[in-house]
Amino acid sequence: MAWSTRELADLAGTTVKAIRLYHERGLLDEPLRRSNGYKQYEVSHLVSLLRIRRLTELGFPLSAIDAVRGGGDASPAALRELDAELAASIERQLKARSAIAAILRDGTAADAPVGFESLGPRLSDADSSLIHIYTQLYTQEAMTDLRKMVEAEDPGAAGAEFDALPADADEETRQRVAEQLAPDIARHLTDHPWLTSPGDRLARSEEVTRQMFSDAIVELYNPAQLDVIRRASLAALAMLDQAPAADTPD
Repeated sequence: MAWSTRELADLAGTTVKAIRLYHERGLLDEPLRRSNGYKQYEVSHLVSLLRIRRLTELGFPLSAIDAVRGGGDASPAALRELDAELAASIERQLKARSAIAAILRDGTAADAPVGFESLGPRLSDADSSLIHIYTQLYTQEAMTDLRKMVEAEDPGAAGAEFDALPADADEETRQRVAEQLAPDIARHLTDHPWLTSPGDRLARSEEVTRQMFSDAIVELYNPAQLDVIRRASLAALAMLDQAPAADTPD
């Protein structure tokens, strides 16, 4: 019994294109040809093709087929390496599914920062953009703390007013919004002292972090919002300076 390329592809559940690729890679032996030039595939070719398909279905790349088929010495190590890659891939997929579930549940934008999917509706576009940049500047531990800060903030009128603040907001409005935001900032500084000296929470150098942060907030927030951030930060530091020192044991 001899088969044509198309017949072999049909028997093996693959395509003529795949068979030609396997020939090019040297994975499948070339068959004899009839007098008319047509290929004559035999049982050995079908078995080889089915073995190749089995290994590719497991996840082996074509470059590894020769090393693992037939149960050679390299097979156990290659299988363990592939298993580790599959485990990592499954973990990434599970995380992606969890994120997608949170996005669908909370109506968040699909491009919400990683880890902040459920908080998306509370973030302005500028805040979300800044958090995306933070993911490149800070460690995972720091990002976990930043998430806690967003969760702890009061999503009330002050935040909404800050987000909607026009660039030409008057002095009174700026000061009022700053005073409303200051307690949250003071609490963050108390709960997470590393904010004033990030040190080992940085994923990049202090110089790069400082420059990226400076460039980001200037571009993402308007002049009035930047002024409010400055005022609120100064007010928060003043609140901490005026706070009574914690009692120490005798």
